[in-house]
Amino acid sequence: MSLNKLINMESEAGAALRAPAAGHEKKKLRFRLDVRSYTMIIALVAIWVTFSILTDGSFLSARNLSMLARQMSITGILAVGMVLVIVAGHIDLSVGSVAGFTGAVAAILQVTHHWGTLPAILATLLVGLAIGGWQAFWIAFRGVPAFIVTLSSMLVFRGGILLITKGITISPMRDSFKLIGQGYVPPVYSLALGIAGGVIYLLLQLRNRRSRQKYGLEVLPWALEGLKIAGILVLLTLFVGVMLAYKGIPIPVVIVLSLVLLMAFVAGNTTFGRHVYAVGGNREAAVLSGINVKKTNMIIFLIMGLLTALAGIVLTSRLDAATTSAGNMFELDAIAAAIIGGTSTLGGQGTIPGAIIGALVMATIDNGMSLMNVDYSLLTIVKGLVLVLAVWVDLSTNKGR
Repeated sequence: MSLNKLINMESEAGAALRAPAAGHEKKKLRFRLDVRSYTMIIALVAIWVTFSILTDGSFLSARNLSMLARQMSITGILAVGMVLVIVAGHIDLSVGSVAGFTGAVAAILQVTHHWGTLPAILATLLVGLAIGGWQAFWIAFRGVPAFIVTLSSMLVFRGGILLITKGITISPMRDSFKLIGQGYVPPVYSLALGIAGGVIYLLLQLRNRRSRQKYGLEVLPWALEGLKIAGILVLLTLFVGVMLAYKGIPIPVVIVLSLVLLMAFVAGNTTFGRHVYAVGGNREAAVLSGINVKKTNMIIFLIMGLLTALAGIVLTSRLDAATTSAGNMFELDAIAAAIIGGTSTLGGQGTIPGAIIGALVMATIDNGMSLMNVDYSLLTIVKGLVLVLAVWVDLSTNKGR
């Protein structure tokens, strides 16, 4: 037998041995990713149990959980947009100041200029869109780093709040406007929304499974898929049941859930969404593949501006006033929510639903420590440490990227 033939036989045998090993490694990687996906849910449950014990059960009362859901909504709205920003490799430090500024615009239009609720909302959203466009111009077309542009905007619009409000609180809002942040969907309609949400989720999951199978992509076995779907539906049922036990689903929560469905579809099923992940994953490769990076970045910050204005509207509606401190430190909560929910600080990774879990974690810390009458200074320290821990976990799980 010749030497070449012997070498070829050994190579074929080695390839045959490596193939199962490669498949095993792929399964191990998928297992690690699945564990990471559900770690925050387990952690959230543990935090809830801890706060329930420390507050003698008052944390898990229907009233408090309803307040928690409403409290989470503003951070959730900002986190939805922040996911796209961070996935694309940027950061937005201005969301707190812009939310406070746009909320003040809505209040002034109603209280000072006597605008109706709908015109005031539309005008405020346009202001948010304009601010997003301003930031997009510098970031996308002038090449100024997003960190610098949004840091500048944070200072500009914090001063802008003081300028347009003249340092005083603007109130009260119209009753129809207050419903946005304080209202509840009646119990009957809340139940109908819960059922509709469950049906939509089930149909989307089945559609996604068929789509992956059509293109030859890997899917979970039916047993695991069914278990996953059943688990989400049980959580949805518990959520609706708790909300019905109080007054119904808060309107801000309906807004957040609608945004999650919309933006999750955009991120996962549209050309724009794929471009965002491509730009964040490897900017050079995205340029070489023909992706218009400037256009993608522009759209990202336009969406962020629009969502920030929406958060400002909900904030002002909830407080029934525009204050000079409105939106203070919201950028910390939004960034932490996105990162806690699995969005990578390195770009290219992140999900919209994950950010909502992160927002719920941040709101839980606020709510639970408030019930325990913990000093606000200690609360800010804890939230800062949570952010550092979340970034460390992200970097540790993404070594080698």
